[in-house]
Amino acid sequence: MSTTVAHLKYGQKGIIKEFTDNLPPIKLLELGCLPGNEVELVQIAPFNDPIYIKVNGSHIAIRRAMAMQIELELISDIEIL
Repeated sequence: MSTTVAHLKYGQKGIIKEFTDNLPPIKLLELGCLPGNEVELVQIAPFNDPIYIKVNGSHIAIRRAMAMQIELELISDIEIL
């Protein structure tokens, strides 16, 4: 099943497939958001923006608009309470 980082629920994981924008921000690439890497949703800030994700063992915060540009293949539907 394909989705974006912005649509993940707590604890869900996915593998980055591609970016919807042809030229993703360099900062995202430097932080490890590369195709083939695993992403996990860690936390959502108040008012739903930004979201906190775990990529390559690092926690990063990104805006929801940016998260909408990162397409994933889901690998887990575990919800943490």
